[in-house]
Amino acid sequence: MRSEWVKIRTLRSAWYTLVAAVVLGIGLGCIITFADAKAYTDLSAQDQAAWDPTGRSLSGAIMAQLAVGLLGALVLTSEYATKMIRTSMTVVPRRGRLLAAKTVVFTGVALIAGELIGFVSFFTGQAILRGQHVPHAALGDPHVLRAVVGCGLYLATVGLLGVAIGVLVRATAGAIAIVTALTFLIPAFTPALPESLAKFMGTYWPSMAARELMLVHHDPALLPPWSGFALLLGTVAAVFVAAFVVFQRRDA
Repeated sequence: MRSEWVKIRTLRSAWYTLVAAVVLGIGLGCIITFADAKAYTDLSAQDQAAWDPTGRSLSGAIMAQLAVGLLGALVLTSEYATKMIRTSMTVVPRRGRLLAAKTVVFTGVALIAGELIGFVSFFTGQAILRGQHVPHAALGDPHVLRAVVGCGLYLATVGLLGVAIGVLVRATAGAIAIVTALTFLIPAFTPALPESLAKFMGTYWPSMAARELMLVHHDPALLPPWSGFALLLGTVAAVFVAAFVVFQRRDA
């Protein structure tokens, strides 16, 4: 684990990606919050009643997840690209231990970054809403803390998906393409599907179900926030099992 920490903190691409995740998550959240605050008075009474100031401030996480997923993929793909994976496997021949060390170190980094994005986005977003004199939230309000903490948990889990896919495909471009499709493109195009299929996907597609964790106003027609997150976590665990089997058996 100490060796893996040295690797990840000395890899410049990892730090660039981490900074990009923080900037995207916080910066985009502020921009969206400001734009929505400006449009608040034009909303219908029904939309104003459903106003979720916490969810607005955390909306930048949807783009930050792409950078966190890339960071997860880099944990393995960067070593495959430089052929250093052979050295790592020679020094640590027990591949399960090697993959576990990489995963634990990455999880710590991704969780800290994710929670930083969540809390900073929330506080800056609520400051923007107060400045625009529209309804805002406090951390002690019902379900708000769960949503903010859930932002960090969601981002870290997407990052772990990147790690597992990176193990499977061994190429950074391929891994980020798959993570982007699973967490961003498919949810984006789901509303264009037939109504029954769109409803099913909105309820049970793992990344979409888990996003309910970052919302205060939960849609009762969807899975409960923690159940949706458990679905994403279970999916990532299943991909990790496949990645572990492949990592054990495949040549470096």
